[in-house]
Amino acid sequence: MSFRIQPAPVARPNRCQLFGPGSRVALFEKMAASSADVINLDLEDSVAPSDKDSARANIIKATHEVDWGNKTLSVRINGLDTPFWYRDVVELLEQSSARLDQIMIPKVGCAADVYAVDALVSSIEAAKGRAKRISFEVIIESAAGIAHVEEIAASSPRLQAMSLGAADFAASMGMATTGIGGTQENYYMQRGAEKYWSDPWHWAQSAIVAACRTHGVLPVDGPFGDFSDDEGFRAQARRSATLGMVGKWAIHPKQVALANEVFTPSDDAVAEAREILDAMEAAKARGEGATVYKGRLVDIASIKQAEVIVRQAEMIALS
Repeated sequence: MSFRIQPAPVARPNRCQLFGPGSRVALFEKMAASSADVINLDLEDSVAPSDKDSARANIIKATHEVDWGNKTLSVRINGLDTPFWYRDVVELLEQSSARLDQIMIPKVGCAADVYAVDALVSSIEAAKGRAKRISFEVIIESAAGIAHVEEIAASSPRLQAMSLGAADFAASMGMATTGIGGTQENYYMQRGAEKYWSDPWHWAQSAIVAACRTHGVLPVDGPFGDFSDDEGFRAQARRSATLGMVGKWAIHPKQVALANEVFTPSDDAVAEAREILDAMEAAKARGEGATVYKGRLVDIASIKQAEVIVRQAEMIALS
């Protein structure tokens, strides 16, 4: 273990991030009433250039008028390579209510991108006397982003979460696919007549998880494009959870329940985690550093694993 203690990420439920365009006001109340932990109101890809100004005004109004409950309310601004992003930040920070929790920054390619947004946000907060400090989430969706993922994860104390944006990431990498997440038809291994499909996003997700866990940031899986494929979504989400990601995007309301299902520890998993903690407490009382639980060795590392599951369950129960 390094002398530098791995920081804990923010303690917030983040099983599902539900997206909706800022240009579709009729969706806001439905999103607020959903079971998603995080609401992402979008000003970027789902909003046409001609609708950017009105979508921004819609979102600002919604921060004042819609009851978002105890959800994390986030707004995805436009990318720093567009002429829209600075007005997104200025108008959101100057006109939104204190209910706004987070800004999501797309297509982050280096730490300087986050620094630029941080500098502008900090100046407006100071000028306007905003008491609540806005947090950030970034999206890794380019070759530069994944190449600089650790410096991005360390870029700002505002940074609470990091997501993988599969579609733009695939385009930036020159990947031969039009799929958004999930296994891809031509990414397989073969033995005899049998084909085995592996996960082309695995290595990028692993890099994101490692960078996030090093710097106390929540790693989040991004979109799964085929919202007619529930089992494909579940499979992708389970792989992500196994790698250490805490949640997944929903680009359709039906995906909210699927994400919550996968990223909520089951009753059996929580019960087993508590039994492991009890078994290790008993071992500690006997002066032992390890013990046997259901035929397998458990030790100090097992305590850490079990505590993650128990803490997650307790946090969700309180939300």
